Amino acid sequence: MQNPLKIVVLAKQVPDTRNVGKNAMKEDGTVNRAALPAIFNPEDLNALEQALRLKDKIAGSEVHLLTMGPGRAADIIREGLFRGADGGVLLTDRKFAGADTLATSYALSRALNKLKPDLVIAGRQAIDGDTAQVGPQVAEKLGWAQVTYAEEILSYGNGEIVVKRRLEHGVETVSSTLPVVVTVHGSAAECRPRNAKSLMKYKHARTATELQEHPEEIHAQALKDKDYLRITEWGVADVGGDEQQFGLSGSPTKVKKIENIVFAAKEVKRLSAADKDIDELMKELIANHTIG
Repeated sequence: MQNPLKIVVLAKQVPDTRNVGKNAMKEDGTVNRAALPAIFNPEDLNALEQALRLKDKIAGSEVHLLTMGPGRAADIIREGLFRGADGGVLLTDRKFAGADTLATSYALSRALNKLKPDLVIAGRQAIDGDTAQVGPQVAEKLGWAQVTYAEEILSYGNGEIVVKRRLEHGVETVSSTLPVVVTVHGSAAECRPRNAKSLMKYKHARTATELQEHPEEIHAQALKDKDYLRITEWGVADVGGDEQQFGLSGSPTKVKKIENIVFAAKEVKRLSAADKDIDELMKELIANHTIG
């Protein structure tokens, strides 16, 4: 019989950069987050699905989410609960603000030291940064093995997982003993939809801060008798560590300038479906070395 796993999924709430419009950037070059909807980072959803599949296979296993951000990032925890997760932790503190990947991975690793999971799964990268650094940095700070570009966790047994990785020119299968950090590629299976029963069960799940800011009677009453509706919040004092390594003070990365680039066509060529037009286009593309 396989031992149950405690799995933590690293997830991030990000602005939907896939739908960038003319108002996406402010005059000072920073992202206008108010103009972009906040979403669950896509590859983190792929990671959640891999975690939930392991939970389905291994009796007694639990899946928890860990995210860092402002209070509204609790939406990520709720979304995970709706899809089958068992709980989550929101890292939120003004001292976390301004964190680059190094400071973010330090904060996450401090929280993971407290959570003590067997397995950490995360998306390869976030669409608001595209660095693919946080997962590997977390593994380094924990002193754990890491498997990147995972497309599927094939099996688990005897304290070891087998993972299929998506590479540039093919796939490979690797194994690793636990504990390990796995980062999941966007080609992995999409996350399952919300479960109706879980949605009804967790729709009133709130953090302590949310209850203070919006003390609706229904939420307060629901939380009074149902501890599973309490979303855990941790700050710097809860995770411990060197405060100089959190937030802006722990972030060596400095962004000098951000430009909003709009691509515009300089030349338009209209073609009909006639063989002559197609033939002339092919000759032109060959002549200017676009093809051939």
